[in-house]
Amino acid sequence: MSAALSDRGHTEREEQKEDNSSTECSEIGIMDLKFTSSRKYISISVPSKSQTMSPHIKSVDDVVVLGMNLSKFNKPTQFFICVSGVFMFYLIYGYLQELIFSVEGFKPFGWYLTLVQFGFYSIFGLIELQLIQDKRRRIPGKTYMIIAFLTVGTMGLSNTSLGYLNYPTQVIFKCCKLIPVMIGGVFIQGKRYNIADVSAALCMSLGLIWFTLADSTVAPNFNLTGVVLISLALCADAVIGNVQEKAMKLHNGSNSEMVLYSYSIGFVYILFGLTFTSGLSPAVTFCSKHPVQTYGYAFLFSLTGYFGISFVLALIKIFGALLAVTVTTGRKAMTIVLSFLFFAKPFTFQYVWSGLLVVLGIFLNVYSKNMDKIKLPSLDGLWKKSVEERKTRTLSQTV
Repeated sequence: MSAALSDRGHTEREEQKEDNSSTECSEIGIMDLKFTSSRKYISISVPSKSQTMSPHIKSVDDVVVLGMNLSKFNKPTQFFICVSGVFMFYLIYGYLQELIFSVEGFKPFGWYLTLVQFGFYSIFGLIELQLIQDKRRRIPGKTYMIIAFLTVGTMGLSNTSLGYLNYPTQVIFKCCKLIPVMIGGVFIQGKRYNIADVSAALCMSLGLIWFTLADSTVAPNFNLTGVVLISLALCADAVIGNVQEKAMKLHNGSNSEMVLYSYSIGFVYILFGLTFTSGLSPAVTFCSKHPVQTYGYAFLFSLTGYFGISFVLALIKIFGALLAVTVTTGRKAMTIVLSFLFFAKPFTFQYVWSGLLVVLGIFLNVYSKNMDKIKLPSLDGLWKKSVEERKTRTLSQTV
């Protein structure tokens, strides 16, 4: 009897402890942090989804180019709009660039042209930024300083190289950045590329190198300084696409923000460089004597380039740096054709064969992006099909 009473009392004490414990836990559920003599309880409250995400964050996937929201369209339509914009504006851009350097005496002032171009880009970017609702800068300033340095390298060195190389040769060198872009994608973003991507890069690079050799044979205008300048521009250009892609996807930055801050910081870099090297005064003096052929062409050159870079950034953000480089490489090939049409140059059929190799590289890259939609027959499948056709033909002849 006494043992039963003892057990009953023990059970009641345990139930009382559990009631006290549940009371404490209910009180702790209300408070964020509570200390007792024996334990420390921590309560973490998670806000709802609507509290966590602001309207700004909800719309980070929107890609707006020149006031047009591309997010409303499907992927094929987005690709068509971006490619059309890149080709249309950059073909005009390339024509104006060669036209400016055809002005007698302008070739030494490539860096000043880049300064004017960056100034116009900064103004255009500021105007476009005022037209959108969210004007906050999302990408860190240190990242923009790196991007601006790379942008100065790729555009400044590219413009300056035209003082030493003819335009098709310069464009061909710029097209060879496919392999550095892929290497940069591996080391900067940890990407992995398939055999079709690698084959595309090799085909395009080999075709463009062949084009360069043909050009140096037919119309030798080869200068080691120009080769060094365009090679350095190529390295910077190969890195910048991956850095821009990573920054825009990580921080959800807009195209207008990227253009404004990268080119305005780059403008300061070039201004300091020209001031310290005493290259600013002679360029200003020369351009003041030919305002229409320099500043007038430079304005149109910058305007078409700004529109073009907006579509390139949209292409990078939606489809990635490699596909964007493939599209711009195809545009460069078209620019070379137009260069031969509008500016007198010697011609050889090696240009045609090397150009076809470049087209093959473009096809391989497009195929690698659409392997699930484009089914190419394998060698094994073709062999089995030919064997079956032979058997069928032999059987029909026997019968």
